[in-house]
Amino acid sequence: MSTLEIEFEDGSFDTFSGELLEDEAPKSIETMREFLPLETEVMHVRWSGHATWINIDEIDLPDVPRENHTVYPSRGDILFYPGYRNEQEILIPCGSTCFKSPAGELAGNHVTTLDVADETLVELEQETLRNGLKEVTVRIVD
Repeated sequence: MSTLEIEFEDGSFDTFSGELLEDEAPKSIETMREFLPLETEVMHVRWSGHATWINIDEIDLPDVPRENHTVYPSRGDILFYPGYRNEQEILIPCGSTCFKSPAGELAGNHVTTLDVADETLVELEQETLRNGLKEVTVRIVD
């Protein structure tokens, strides 16, 4: 069993983690293994509602098929979006979310669901909305 971890560099939150859905999104997870760990920033979304995201647009990704994809993720469902119609990103839904951009609705590949309290995700969303970027490290742990 492998897990995705998101560690907050300032220690403001405990490390978020979730078991990878390797049977449901194998190509997405295989691709993520190629570029993780990643030291980056999480920020508030612009179009999708109550969520945060990690921009991975500068990473040269292979073609990844749609698998286990959704436009309406639940709180804590991590979506990997390899840039079919918009920027490449990792979406972290923190509440009511419809994944979209100026190009319209987007379907991201659901790769894990975080084992994090709903209130903690709401706090993350509110903090990034008020205070901006948070430095994080994203990794896969086997």
